[in-house]
Amino acid sequence: MASSDYLFTSESVSEGHPDKVCDQISDAIVDAFFTLDPYSRVAVETLTTTNRVILAGEVRGPAEINADKMESLARNVVRRIGYEQDGFHWKNLDFSCYVHEQSAHIAQGVDASGNKDEGAGDQGIMFGFAVNETPELMPAPLMYAHTILRKMAEARHKGEISAFGPDAKSQVTLRYRNGKPVGATSVVVSTQHGENITQDEVRELVRPFVEATLPEGWMPPESEFYVNPTGAFVIGGPDGDAGLTGRKIIVDTYGGAAPHGGGAFSGKDPTKVDRSAAYAARYLAKNVVAAGLADKCVIQLSYAIGVSKPLSIFIDTYGTGRIDDDRLEPVLQKVMDLSPRGIRSHLGLNKPIYERTAAYGHFGREPDEDGGFSWEKTDLAEAIKAELT
Repeated sequence: MASSDYLFTSESVSEGHPDKVCDQISDAIVDAFFTLDPYSRVAVETLTTTNRVILAGEVRGPAEINADKMESLARNVVRRIGYEQDGFHWKNLDFSCYVHEQSAHIAQGVDASGNKDEGAGDQGIMFGFAVNETPELMPAPLMYAHTILRKMAEARHKGEISAFGPDAKSQVTLRYRNGKPVGATSVVVSTQHGENITQDEVRELVRPFVEATLPEGWMPPESEFYVNPTGAFVIGGPDGDAGLTGRKIIVDTYGGAAPHGGGAFSGKDPTKVDRSAAYAARYLAKNVVAAGLADKCVIQLSYAIGVSKPLSIFIDTYGTGRIDDDRLEPVLQKVMDLSPRGIRSHLGLNKPIYERTAAYGHFGREPDEDGGFSWEKTDLAEAIKAELT
């Protein structure tokens, strides 16, 4: 039996981290296709390095989203993030595009035809998770790590702190007693900054964001509060480290507190169950916890390419369930159609709602009026409880 007293750590990265720049560019292209055609097919990967952005992938959709349009989208993302540096500048960077038409062999497996329903865009396993450690029903270390960086980025964009650069990382370690978080034992924040500022000054600029994020009395000892522990961090972003779409999958999901499936999310339209089924699994797990049926819940779904129904559903409430886990499986399948088409319809995924997911986590976010983060709603909780009575 796992210990109930332990330390657990999660990390986050800012919107200006090289990998997150790539995720946002890829998802900006998904949104552009969906703005014109909600049934577009998109799988676009991005690579960044010093003053260079390279795209590759497969698409099927409006011809207006061509290489020139993708270049404009990429530059706009880099500009919005705030990169106007010698080694990475939205206006001066070199751009290359190797995006081509989707394979007909993939399309034939996914498209609906005759009596065949639309199939999954690939085989794979997907996980969803929820835990009642935070109001968002997310693991606390990850939520605090995200919030620190998001608050720092907001201050940078508003011009309140000009010393911060776009690239940053955070890491939060919490102490758990009886399975519940009770305080932070260490916090690490590394942030890109201007040349004319000392490390002590950077530390004091960062401190208020950590203090405002952690619950009162949770700050770690001063010796365990690390800010830019390697020293100066002036050269950052893709100029300092190459970036790739899909390399921050644990940051995107649950910070290591739960399993992760085999694929990343960004750059993919929702026929790719790597993305849509992971959203569905989170939605169901969150509603189970929100219904008071468990304190903690993980759900695994699996699919085969071209097949509409999930091959398996696994549910584990880690011994915190108020009912037997095996009673939940038929109920969850009854309250939600878990075919790729059913998921997209139920959650309204054929919309331009993806660029916003590509930084600070796909989960634990507030649902938007236009359908963004629909998988964060808890509108199934009552239906699930009703089926169990």
